[in-house]
Amino acid sequence: MSETASMTSPPGFADAALFEWLETAPAEELDQAEFGIMGFDAEGVVTLYNSYESGAAGLRPTRVLGRSLFGEVAPCMDNDLVADRFAQEPALDVTIAYTLTLRMRPTPVHLRLLQRPGGMRAYVVLLRKGTG
Repeated sequence: MSETASMTSPPGFADAALFEWLETAPAEELDQAEFGIMGFDAEGVVTLYNSYESGAAGLRPTRVLGRSLFGEVAPCMDNDLVADRFAQEPALDVTIAYTLTLRMRPTPVHLRLLQRPGGMRAYVVLLRKGTG
């Protein structure tokens, strides 16, 4: 571990301080999380994509970063349960059971939707069932 790396382990999927950690942790720490992380800007463009999610989804960062999360990367989330909540709720911290269906057989997950006014980005955090 480098001298500049944090000595603490990443928080868990359900940790109350997850949003703060996502906003401040360096990319190396985000890659240590045992769940998927996709962060996106106010226009819905993916600006953060951790290695766990890349491996689980089978999508390289070059196919995800800089693309519309709900239009190109995960159109299966472009609905009332996920995408519309980000548009309608400026402060959001909710966990839902969900099934991913794009480019894969149906995959049950828990999604944690995180957003705060003034935050650097909003987040979809994914926990595959049977992990974490």
